[in-house]
Amino acid sequence: MSWTRVVGGALLLLIGGVWVLQGSGATGATGGMNGERQWLLIGLVAAVVGLLLLVSGINRLRSRTRR
Repeated sequence: MSWTRVVGGALLLLIGGVWVLQGSGATGATGGMNGERQWLLIGLVAAVVGLLLLVSGINRLRSRTRR
C-alpha cells in the first residue's frame, strides 16, 4: 500500500504540474487546455493531493524500516 501511495502520488504530482503549466499558458502552445484557468486550478488541486500522497507513502515506508 505504501509503494502504491508513493508511485500514485508522484504521478499525480507530475500530471498536476503539467496541467498547471498548460492552464497558466506557460507551455507556449495554443488550443485545448492552454490558458484555461479551470485547468490551472485542477492542476493545483491534483499536485497538492499528489504531494500529500507522496509524503504519506514515504512516511509509512520509513516507519516500517525503523521497526
